[in-house]
Amino acid sequence: MTNGAVVAVGGSVQPGWERVRDAFARGQAHDPGAAQLAVHHHGRLVVDLWSTGTAAPPDGRPFGPDRIGVLMSVSKAMVAVCAHVLCERGVLDLDAPVARYWPEFAAQGKVDTKVADLLAHRAGLPAFTDDPAGVGMPGHLDWEARVSALAAMRPVWVPGSAYLYHSLTYGHLVGEVVRRVSGASVGSFFSREVAGPLGLDLWIGLPERMEHRFVPQFAVRDAPTAEQVVTAIAGLGLSPDGRLAGALRASAAELTAVIDALCTRQGRACELPAAGGIGNARSLSRLYAALIGRVDGVRLLSSATLNRARAPHTDHLPQPAPLDRLDGPDRSRFGLGFELPRPGEPLLGEGSLGHAGAGGQLGMAHPESGLAVGYVCTAMSWEPSSGPDPRWAQWTAAVREAAGIPARS
Repeated sequence: MTNGAVVAVGGSVQPGWERVRDAFARGQAHDPGAAQLAVHHHGRLVVDLWSTGTAAPPDGRPFGPDRIGVLMSVSKAMVAVCAHVLCERGVLDLDAPVARYWPEFAAQGKVDTKVADLLAHRAGLPAFTDDPAGVGMPGHLDWEARVSALAAMRPVWVPGSAYLYHSLTYGHLVGEVVRRVSGASVGSFFSREVAGPLGLDLWIGLPERMEHRFVPQFAVRDAPTAEQVVTAIAGLGLSPDGRLAGALRASAAELTAVIDALCTRQGRACELPAAGGIGNARSLSRLYAALIGRVDGVRLLSSATLNRARAPHTDHLPQPAPLDRLDGPDRSRFGLGFELPRPGEPLLGEGSLGHAGAGGQLGMAHPESGLAVGYVCTAMSWEPSSGPDPRWAQWTAAVREAAGIPARS
């Protein structure tokens, strides 16, 4: 109980997984927002839980397991799955130059940029523009304009020589390759080739017929102002007039614009593949389960493809100078389109792969144990710089314990 509010926890767990329900309830006890947690084990749904939160629902309607919400950067893994599916079909080579599939991309020194560089945030294109103000609305709704700008842009660093998170451009970069190879937009391809066969309530571009299920998210603290972003970037030792500083400012402004856009029907209908995926925990867990094994006869990726996707592809690289001076044990780690475990985002331990999203959304899998997990929340409270989301900690430990994964040393 918090300020007189009672957090209701509903749903079901299979025998042997009861500890996860108790841990989930403890983790959500003080959360103002609603949340969902789903776990598959060897392709079988063993945990399917939801909580109401201590605050009234943002839209005034009851919350339950069928409600859907914005997944933020969890969406990046959905995009990566599309690329890996095309790779398995033999029509996309991740080691090939992007320009083989997207000829215009060869401009401005990008002729040797590989598809893998896009998936591993090594492309040197962390923002849509060199203007520190970034691209605003309605610019983000214009796919052709955004990918044309990226194709014409000179990279901020030599592609493949360093890496830095591509908060929004990742989705358009990888998404355009998917479009060029498959002939379908990344949202359409995901719907037809991934979500359809598995019966997933996951979308990149929400159909209007599903709007009645949507529940908005909300921030528990104010977003940084433009002045605060400038101050923070200066504190990193970057020249305020340099391209990297400008790209970081632009990226921050663009992310704010997209978060605002996702609060509108127009934004949710648009394909914003780096952050605009929409769905629920049950389907997110089912997606990851189908990456590591069979779910109702469907497996999306072979073991060889999965192992390549979760192999470290940035551990050997620095961040672009002078940010390389700040590299430490908790820096981000990437495979090909997926995040890998680190202290601030441990996922399910060594060998696991997944992706977190702004505010605390999380999807992940641990192939060796057969675990797949989806967590969706409405309160955007996770602060990555402070370590793992406190809401994750207890139920993650309980999931590992129930699956027989040894405690971390």
